[in-house]
Amino acid sequence: MSLTFNNRVALVTGAGRGIGKSIAELLARHGVTVICVSKSPESCGAVADGIVAAGGKARAKAVDVADGAAVKKACEELLAEFPHIDILVNNAGITKDGLLFRMSEDDWNNVIATNLTSCFHFTKLIGRPMTQKRWGRIVNISSVVGLMGNAGQANYCAAKAGMIGFTKAIAKEFAARNITCNAVAPGFIKTDMTAALPEEAGEKLQGIIPLKRLGEAADVAHMTAYLCSEEAGYITGQVFTVDGGMVM
Repeated sequence: MSLTFNNRVALVTGAGRGIGKSIAELLARHGVTVICVSKSPESCGAVADGIVAAGGKARAKAVDVADGAAVKKACEELLAEFPHIDILVNNAGITKDGLLFRMSEDDWNNVIATNLTSCFHFTKLIGRPMTQKRWGRIVNISSVVGLMGNAGQANYCAAKAGMIGFTKAIAKEFAARNITCNAVAPGFIKTDMTAALPEEAGEKLQGIIPLKRLGEAADVAHMTAYLCSEEAGYITGQVFTVDGGMVM
């Protein structure tokens, strides 16, 4: 099925690598103008340059998503530059793993700020113009651990579970303005983080996945792109697991 995008502009956070990069590139292939956001100007710049080189439309914006004041400034600048930003994908995230008794307050706060509070800032700032135009798509990239928990990741699990509750609240608040808000919860996906796992750990992970393999970033991107399209206009407040059958 081909997806329909009518001259849309999307902002994707955490677009410098991994899942965010794949989402940005796929949206661009569908003709969407993509604003690639990441903390590193080099990484988001490289992704935007690659999209343009492939014939797409993209622009990079370096911002620390954990810094509310920096996000506000960046959004004000982007909204002055673009007459409309129609799609928001809150994907930026970090991990600071550790058992609870060893977890520092900084590790807790940094993960919550980057993974969850950034959604609050971007959705509030980019969502208001969407409500005025009465069209918008918001997709929050959560995780299956936000549904099932994971030892050693209390901060990450709390943030990802919080994104799901946030998604459901925003879906209800924005529905009257023809704006949908959904969450995608990836399972274990081949990224820089999973590539660093020892071979034995990787094999153990595959053993608990019914499809017996790790997912690809493209698997998450395809689900996200659908939820951003015209075709997904009657879907809101939902959580879609992309996990090879881990959560049923």
